[in-house]
Amino acid sequence: MSSAKQFSFSVILLGLGWAVGYAQRPEPEFMLSIDAPAVETRIQCVSGCQLMGSRDLGVPSAGRMKTYMYSCSGPDTQRCKAVAAGWLVR
Repeated sequence: MSSAKQFSFSVILLGLGWAVGYAQRPEPEFMLSIDAPAVETRIQCVSGCQLMGSRDLGVPSAGRMKTYMYSCSGPDTQRCKAVAAGWLVR
C-alpha cells in the first residue's frame, strides 16, 4: 500500500472515530441550578447553547430548546427549585 493511500485511510479512520464519538455524547456540558420565587421562571440561551429540563434527560422525545420555562404553585409554596441541563452549540 502506498504512503498516500495509508495517509488517506488514516484520515478517514480518524474522522470516522471523531464522528462516532461526537454523536454518542448524551451528557450535558453544563447544568444550571435555579432557585426562584413561586411563579413562572424563564431561562433563555441568548447565544451558543441549548437547554433541557433535567427531568427530561434520557427521554428520547424531549428536545433541546433555546428557552426553558418552569413554574410551581401552591398555597404554601414560596420558592421553586429546578435544574436545567445545557449543551454548547458550535
